[in-house]
Amino acid sequence: MFWKNWSSDRIGVGLAILAAFGFSFKAILIKLAYAAPGAAPVGPITLLSLRMLLSLPAFVWLGITSSREAPPLAPRDWGMLVVLGLLGYYGASLFDFLGLQYVSAGLERLILFTYPTLTILIGVFFMGKRLDRREIAALLLSYVGIGLAFVHDLEFSGDMQKVIIGSLLVFGSSVTYSLYLSGSGPMISRLGSTRFTALVMIVSTLAAALHSLVSQPLSAYDLPASIYGYVLAIVVFSTVLPMFMQSASIRRIGIARSVLIGTLGPVLTIFFGWWILGEPMSLAQAAGTAMVLLGVFMVSRK
Repeated sequence: MFWKNWSSDRIGVGLAILAAFGFSFKAILIKLAYAAPGAAPVGPITLLSLRMLLSLPAFVWLGITSSREAPPLAPRDWGMLVVLGLLGYYGASLFDFLGLQYVSAGLERLILFTYPTLTILIGVFFMGKRLDRREIAALLLSYVGIGLAFVHDLEFSGDMQKVIIGSLLVFGSSVTYSLYLSGSGPMISRLGSTRFTALVMIVSTLAAALHSLVSQPLSAYDLPASIYGYVLAIVVFSTVLPMFMQSASIRRIGIARSVLIGTLGPVLTIFFGWWILGEPMSLAQAAGTAMVLLGVFMVSRK
């Protein structure tokens, strides 16, 4: 294999790029599933629960292997896992899937990419931290950029109400994910990243499955084979593999470089949205994207 002669650093960069590619393609696959022909369109709750349930075996296996020689969890740990599981991969994903019914894949990815700046604001409002000039500039850049991308979607959609509802839902996803990140640090220190991620994903999956069971009949899963194909692609190529790739990349090149390489994600999503979904592109969208990515870069570098 050609990569056998690559250095650990080069492999880490390659894995980070592949992870960004996988994560960026999630919104495209979700939009394709929503548009797939069938007797009835697939709903976001059905799509989310299928994604989580099909991912579950990988995370159960991870949870078992990472817990074999680890100390048992205290009741407080289980309580935090439940709270973070509801906030993170269940709550954030639910808002995201709901929002993608209304906004373009490009705007969705840009709004989601505000989570580093939101994490800073959570620290300011709830943890007594103070903003420096660089962080203030990054916040201004990011949110002006989101405004430009919002105007782009509004111009080409022509439906202000849909764009506003979708943007608020996706922003809710970013807020929820930021809260999850803010609370996950101590848990990762105690449990380790692999064990923590696996257990949180199991909690999130159970929450998504319960939500689906109480809100809709089992006939909601009577879907065309094409939708199951899209869900399987989301699970393999935009959930499980990118998470493993990102973890392996962080081990090799560190979290800062891995996060910065991840800023390729919104650019890739906008390109694939134009190429595959036929979403329009404009100068305002390009300028907004550049401003958001510059803001993320400013808060991510040391």
